[in-house]
Amino acid sequence: MKHDCVFILKVATACLTIIWKAVRFSQMVSFATVGFYDQGNFTPIVALPILNDMNRPHAPAQQLPDPTIEISEGWHCLHIYYLLDRVTLQQLSPEEISAGVEEFKAVLNPEAEHAPERVQSFVVSGHRADIGLMLMDKDPLMIDALHQKLMSTKIGLALEPTYSFVSLTEVSEYVPTVEQYSEKLRLGGTSPDDPSYAAKVKAYEQRLPMMNKQRLYPDFPDWPIHCFYPMNKSRVPDANWYMEPFSKRSALMSEHATSGIKFAGRVSQLITASTGFDDWEWGVTLWGRTPEYIKEIVYTMRFDQASAKYAEFGEFYIGYIMDAEAILKHLQIQ
Repeated sequence: MKHDCVFILKVATACLTIIWKAVRFSQMVSFATVGFYDQGNFTPIVALPILNDMNRPHAPAQQLPDPTIEISEGWHCLHIYYLLDRVTLQQLSPEEISAGVEEFKAVLNPEAEHAPERVQSFVVSGHRADIGLMLMDKDPLMIDALHQKLMSTKIGLALEPTYSFVSLTEVSEYVPTVEQYSEKLRLGGTSPDDPSYAAKVKAYEQRLPMMNKQRLYPDFPDWPIHCFYPMNKSRVPDANWYMEPFSKRSALMSEHATSGIKFAGRVSQLITASTGFDDWEWGVTLWGRTPEYIKEIVYTMRFDQASAKYAEFGEFYIGYIMDAEAILKHLQIQ
């Protein structure tokens, strides 16, 4: 029996040894001895090569950026909403409220040294919040520091954060390149020989860098209405956005963008990306010249297939943009 076992093990290990010969390099493998015990004595048969994880051949090292909390392009973004606790506020002395008012205005001063690149404040309509902030900067800790400073003021004792949304600015993959825009014109029936073709392509080529800069490093419009809501693309059967080919998704988003362009001069929109940063995939910020324009653009775009079939929406927050002093006056704190 012992001789049969020895023979079987020798055949098996011989086969394995042949397979592993190609990787039998001292710097890549170690060896495990295989044999059997007989009455307490170990009889070695063969040394099997074992490829170690530590010594596996690796792909050539890529040029990686230094570790950082900043993103390679664009800004971090935070939408955060606070509810005023008037019971706590009433427990503060007049001196504490007076000091808190000055602290509050100093913290929300967009020109202060501690201020992020973008600071926008507003009062919020409805019971879910009283104050809202939209903050942007390359450094997420500078954004969070403003929130911490606000909470550490005397007025901050009476503020309860009720909702926040963390995201990043981005240039969407559905924004056409110049080549894709040219192809779209051709597919739409505009011949490359048509003088308007070259004019449209050139105009888009000049406009695209400015549009992308506004997406990554946006200037906030000087309009009074601020609307925010989060959204996802659906994954339900028969309406799974992520199972559709890129060509179809791109066409649907092009239709969606065309609907939005009709509101130029009335509504400004910014989409920020939150995949991996928050529970929703995108945040939508709208600024309106008047309140009804917000209602109209949201209603109109609901009929686009990208929304009607594939979109899921969170709660909407409507705010009216004010500086810190106007907010305090509106909330009847000073």
